[in-house]
This record gives sequence, C-alpha cells and structure tokens, in this order.
Amino acid sequence: MKEKSPIYQAHHFQVPRTAHYYTLGKPSPAIESFWLVCHGYGQLGSEIIHKFAKFDDGKHLIVAAEGLSRFYWGGVTGKISASWMTSGDRLSEIDDYVNMLQTIYEKYTALLSPNVQINLFGFSQGVATQIRWMMAKFPRFDRLILWAGTLPDDLDYRPHQQYFNSRELIWHCGDQDEYLNEKVLKWHRNFVEKNGLKYQEKWFKGTHQVPRLELEKHYLEN
Repeated sequence: MKEKSPIYQAHHFQVPRTAHYYTLGKPSPAIESFWLVCHGYGQLGSEIIHKFAKFDDGKHLIVAAEGLSRFYWGGVTGKISASWMTSGDRLSEIDDYVNMLQTIYEKYTALLSPNVQINLFGFSQGVATQIRWMMAKFPRFDRLILWAGTLPDDLDYRPHQQYFNSRELIWHCGDQDEYLNEKVLKWHRNFVEKNGLKYQEKWFKGTHQVPRLELEKHYLEN
C-alpha cells in the first residue's frame, strides 16, 4: 500500500540577515561616477569588483553587491559561490535582493553629489537582477550596462519606455559566449523590440566573461 504524502502548508516570514557587498573608492561629493554592480551566477562580489581595479582613481566609486544565497560550487565542497535567486520561492528571493539593492543605492547616493553619474551594471544573472530591482523601485540612473545577460521575460516594459529610453542602455556580449547562441539572441532582440526598448549592442572577442580591457576601453574615460 502506497504511503500517503503528509498534508502540509508552507509559511513565510521575514527575519534580519546579513548582506555582503564590496566597495572600491571612497564616497564623497568629489566622486563623478557611481557604479552599482551585480555579479553573475556562481560569482562573489569580491570577484567582479576586481574587474574595476583601474577605476580606483578618485573619480569613481564602485559598489559590488553580493547575492544573498551562497553555496559550494562543487556540491558539498569547492569554491564558495553566490546566486541571486533560484526557481524555488523565487518571489521572496526577488523581494529580498530588491530591498538589499535599494538600501545600498540609497545609502551611497546620499553621500554623493546630486549630479553624480549613476551607472547600473549587471553581468549574466546580474542583468535580470538589476532589471527586476529597477522595475520595482525605478531608481535614477544615467547608464544601464547589461553584460552577457538577457532581460527577464515575465515583465512588461512597454509602460516604462520613457524611463529606459531617455537614458543610455548598452548591451555587451562576447562573440563566443557559450550561453547566448543565435536562438537566444534572436529571441532577445525580438523581445526588446516588442517592448519598445532601445539599446546599443557592443561585441567583443571572447566568451561569457567581463574582460578588464574591454570594460576599461568603454567606460574608464567616459
């Protein structure tokens, strides 16, 4: 006789927890360019912020947030990694990281000039992370830099075309990116067009990564 599965209910409640992020540069009214950075799946904030090493010139402030979910890349051992969300209880995870990013954003923009240039940067899974936060809170920004990731397809961007298209949107991808094949690229371009969004495509030679020289070439002096 097959054993009956227990009838149970899932419950949610919020608890205080510790979030992690990393900074490069010191906040002050002299900062000209503020960057809020979201890493990709399996990375840490401490890893992606190294890509911005040459931005530590007194003009830039880099803040790299870290996903709230940590895990071992190799299973029960291996490199400690982080993720922004999974498919399990995803809405609660999204709420958590949206609140985390908003807290960081408000903390640091309050310390900077009201005219500071604001750059929002997402790599891979960090692209969707940035977009979901933006669609929840609509922060002020000047440039949105989407690197090797696609827009979340469960959001409707059409009512917010002015919010996005009145700023600079830039999408970067390596010509050998193992995750963004022709089928994915075709879908993404069609989805962007359907939603009335406009962005610049910038390609580089390479795989699913953020090459330092490519990052510096486009943004260190701009």
